[in-house]
Amino acid sequence: MLASLRKEHIVAGDEFNRWKVPPASIAIHLCIGSVYAWSIFNPPLTRSLGVVAGAPEDWSLGSVVWIFSVAIVFLGLSAAFAGKWLEEVGPRMVGVVAAFCWGGGFLISAVGISTHQLWLIYLGYGVIGGCGLGLGYVSPVSTLIRWFPDRRGMATGMAIMGFGGGAMIGAPLKEYLLKLFSVAPDYLGKVDAVHLITEGGRRLAEVGGAMKEVVVIGAAEAAKLALPGQEGVYVVGTGSTGAVQTFLVLGVGYFVVMMIAAFSYRVPRDGWLPRGWTPPAEDAASRRMISRKHVHIDQALKTPQFYLMWLVLCTNVTAGIGVLGVAKTMMSEIFGTTLPGIVDGAFAATYVLMISVFNMTGRFIWASLSDYIGRKNTYYCFFVLGIALYLSIPYSAQAVSVTPAVTWLVLFYAASMIIFTMYGGGFSTIPAYLADVFGTKYVGGIHGRLLTAWSTAGVLGPLAITSLRESTLAGALKDLAAKVDAAKFQATFGAGLDKLDELVAAKTVTVAKLMAIAPAGTVDPTPSLYNSTMYTMAGVLVVGLVCNALIRPVAARHHMAEDLPARPARHAAE
Repeated sequence: MLASLRKEHIVAGDEFNRWKVPPASIAIHLCIGSVYAWSIFNPPLTRSLGVVAGAPEDWSLGSVVWIFSVAIVFLGLSAAFAGKWLEEVGPRMVGVVAAFCWGGGFLISAVGISTHQLWLIYLGYGVIGGCGLGLGYVSPVSTLIRWFPDRRGMATGMAIMGFGGGAMIGAPLKEYLLKLFSVAPDYLGKVDAVHLITEGGRRLAEVGGAMKEVVVIGAAEAAKLALPGQEGVYVVGTGSTGAVQTFLVLGVGYFVVMMIAAFSYRVPRDGWLPRGWTPPAEDAASRRMISRKHVHIDQALKTPQFYLMWLVLCTNVTAGIGVLGVAKTMMSEIFGTTLPGIVDGAFAATYVLMISVFNMTGRFIWASLSDYIGRKNTYYCFFVLGIALYLSIPYSAQAVSVTPAVTWLVLFYAASMIIFTMYGGGFSTIPAYLADVFGTKYVGGIHGRLLTAWSTAGVLGPLAITSLRESTLAGALKDLAAKVDAAKFQATFGAGLDKLDELVAAKTVTVAKLMAIAPAGTVDPTPSLYNSTMYTMAGVLVVGLVCNALIRPVAARHHMAEDLPARPARHAAE
C-alpha cells in the first residue's frame, strides 16, 4: 500500500487539469496553518487549574509560548530532512505522513493537558506535530512550481497561502470549542465575604472544613472572562477551560481533511509544459536574475547565495513570528487597559483572525507581484517598509497610554496588518526566489533545507519577545509597587512589600491588581511592555536588507554537469 503512494503511481496525463492540484495544497495548509492561532491557547493553558485566573501551579506564559517555538523548530528540521525524500517519493506519501503526525500530535497534547504534564504537550504538539507541519508544508511546493512554470510566484503563493489562512478558520473554531467545553470553577463569594489567608504567596480559603487553594479576580478581570462570571473568590481545580476536548476534536478533524487532500495530489510527467507556453529567452531571464540552469541540492549548500537567502528568510521570519505567538496577548495588554470599552476578549480574538486573513492574502498578493517586479525587489519592499512599521508600534503604544484614543489603535492595527502581509509574503516568495537562483529541478529539497531558517527564527523571535517583555514587566511591577501605599498593599495581598517577589512568582500580584490600588493619575505601564522588542525587530530587518542586497547569480561552476556547455574535443596531436 505504501508503494502505491509513491510519485510514479500518481503521474497525471497531459490532459489533466492542473487547477485541480491547488485546492488539495490549500486544504493541507489550512489545517497546519492553524499553528498561527496558537496564541488562542495561551489563556486556557496558563489558567488550566485556576480557570478564571492563573493559579500558582499553572504554567507560565513563557513556558507555553515555547511550545509554539518547538513546533516551528521541528517544522524546519523535518522539512530539511524530508526535502530530499519528497523528491524521491512524491507529495502524496509525504502528505499522508504529515496527516498522522499533525492529527496525532493534538491527541497526545490532549493527554498532556488532562494530566497536567507539560512535557507531553511539547512532545505532541511541539515535536510530533511540528514534524507534521514541516512535511505538510513542503509537500506541495515543488509540485505546484512544476505545474505552473509560467507563474512561479503565483504557484508558490497558492501553495503556501493556505498556511497563512489557517488561523482564519482555526482561531474562531478554537474560540468556539473552548467556550463550548469550558466549565466555570466553584464560586465562594466576594472577597469581603470569604476569610482568606496567604501562605507562601498562595491564597487559601476554608471549603467544607478543609483549606483549599483559591484565586481572586476583580471586576475588570471578571469582565474579560469567556463565560459570564462575578468578581470574587474561586476554588482552584474545580472547573475546566475546555482545552482537552478542543485538542481532541481538532486532532481528529485535521487528520481526516489532510488525508483526503493528500490523496488528491498528482504530479506532471518529466518535461511537461503548459500548452502554448515557451520559457523566456536567456537574456530576458538573466535580467531578472532567473537562471535556466540547475544546481544540485547538495551543491546548493556550497554557494554563498544559499546562506544569504537563509539569512533573508530568517530575519524576515524572526521579526514576525515572535509577535504572532503572543498576538492576542499583546493586543489585550497594549489596548485592553487603555481602551477597555473597545478592546475586549472578542476584539482580541478577531484581531488574531484578521492576522490570518492578511497573512494569507499577503502570501498570494506579494508572491504574484514578484512575478512582475522580481523577487529581490519584493524583499526590498519587505525590509524597508517593515523597519518603518516596527518603529511606529512603540510610538502608538506610548501615545495611547498617555492619551487613550481610537486613533492610536487604528494606527497600530494598520501597521501590524501590513507587517503580517509581508511576513506571509516572505514565505510564499522564497520558493520562487530559490527556483530563480538555483533552478527548478531540486527546488523542493533546497526549499526544505532553507526552512531551517524558520526553525532558528522560531526560537529567536519568541525568545526575544518573551525575555524582553519579562524584563520590562519586572521593572514595571517594582516601580508600581513603590507608588502604592504600604498599608493598602498589606490589606489587599495579605503580605507586605518585602514579599513582593514571592507574591509576583505566585501570580498573586499583577499589574492590573496594583493599578487597582495605585494613586490616581498613575500611568499603566502595560502598553509599553513590548517597546524594546519592536526596536530590536527593526534592527533585525536591517540585517536582512543588507543580505538581500548581496545576493547575485550563482557561479557557473555550481551548475549541474548536463547544464554546462560542452567542452570542445581535443585532437590527439594536442
